[in-house]
Amino acid sequence: MRLRAYLLSLGDGAYTARTPEEDEAWRRSYRTWLGPVTAGDLPTVRVGVIDGAEGLSACAIAVVDHRAPTAYCPSGLAGWVQTVVVDPSVRGRGLGKSIMRDALTWLGESGAETVVLQTTGAGDPLYRALGFNSTGEDLLYLNMRGC
Repeated sequence: MRLRAYLLSLGDGAYTARTPEEDEAWRRSYRTWLGPVTAGDLPTVRVGVIDGAEGLSACAIAVVDHRAPTAYCPSGLAGWVQTVVVDPSVRGRGLGKSIMRDALTWLGESGAETVVLQTTGAGDPLYRALGFNSTGEDLLYLNMRGC
């Protein structure tokens, strides 16, 4: 929760909470979502973590998504990586690369033929060093709740 808040409570993305109510809503929903994930009841989701002296130092969420087949992904099994966060106090020590390698290994073992992620300027060098390339497409979103 603490690490994810760097993105959803303190970040500047379109997905960042804009009010205390939105902040509490994502936290409450995330706690509920984590229950079945950590119990192993959602086998298509993995939350990888790296422990540190002060608690969790890094985390990443990997999801196997069954999409319509494409020439690049004939099985339709695509990986999605999100919430890659390293505690600011331990950044620059390779933890981002380690947690990403863990996510990519799990996705590969789970059958994903391709992996996508959304990045910020700060994360871009890491992902490119791991072999990610731009698709040349823009990422768009629509909030169906009307907020």
